[in-house]
Amino acid sequence: MEIRVLKYFLAIAREQSISKAAEYLHVSQPALSKQIRELEDHLGTTLFIRGSRKITLTDDGLLLRRRAEQIVELSDRTETEIIMGNTVLSGDVCIGCGETDGMRVIAKAIKEVQNIHPDIQFHLHSGNADEIMELLEKGLIDFGVTIGDIDLSKYQSLLLPAQDRSGILMRRDSPLAAKDIITAKDLIGQPLIISSQGLEKDKLPYYLIKDAPYHIVATYNLIYNASLLVREGVGYALGLDKLINTDHDDELCFKPITPISKDPISLIWKRFQHFSKPSQFFLNTMQTMLEGNSV
Repeated sequence: MEIRVLKYFLAIAREQSISKAAEYLHVSQPALSKQIRELEDHLGTTLFIRGSRKITLTDDGLLLRRRAEQIVELSDRTETEIIMGNTVLSGDVCIGCGETDGMRVIAKAIKEVQNIHPDIQFHLHSGNADEIMELLEKGLIDFGVTIGDIDLSKYQSLLLPAQDRSGILMRRDSPLAAKDIITAKDLIGQPLIISSQGLEKDKLPYYLIKDAPYHIVATYNLIYNASLLVREGVGYALGLDKLINTDHDDELCFKPITPISKDPISLIWKRFQHFSKPSQFFLNTMQTMLEGNSV
């Protein structure tokens, strides 16, 4: 099977239409149909169910799509690595990210890239998950860093070797600081500082009790600002561990909350994304680091 034909197949699978795929690929519809018929004849199977409005994949088609995506990605990656081996690169890489300790992994990859290609510039856009998805859809960023389980049907991803743990940031002299683990009931009646993202969706953090009489005194979108409120005794900030370093802090401490959850962190990008050379080099670097466990 030729890589070119696999790319044709993937375009049809994505567009669910021969005509739309032909338009995307800049080839004629008859030529594209001929290539797919020859591919089906070669494999001895039917890859598509041709409906009146759209084309869907058969079971064999679904299997080929998974394998074709891997083959095409490996081919493109190998070609890019060879071409870039002796090339000086410059340009921009844009990454959307939430506040997460997983950004340490991204930072290491950025350092690796700039050691080889110092003219590549990185631009970080901080935001919540919805903002990051919107930026990706509009093509305003190349990659997003997401926390927790998300729908990856429209994205490809790399799972980062890091997890975020939920808990409460508090003063060391606060009543709850003596506890090793905080429960949702412990927070009832206490002054709480929570992320504004939850309130915008009318959805409290998963560990809080629905309809309980929580006393929310402030909201935040940057945990650093919330930590300043905590220092002043305004309340308890609900958030993620390690974003505020409390190891050597005389005023603040972080306590995990039960049920303890460790949210996965992923680097995501749009399926069939056409990357610039700097962005592709960054992705290759990330993949190499993760495969070699050098993070």
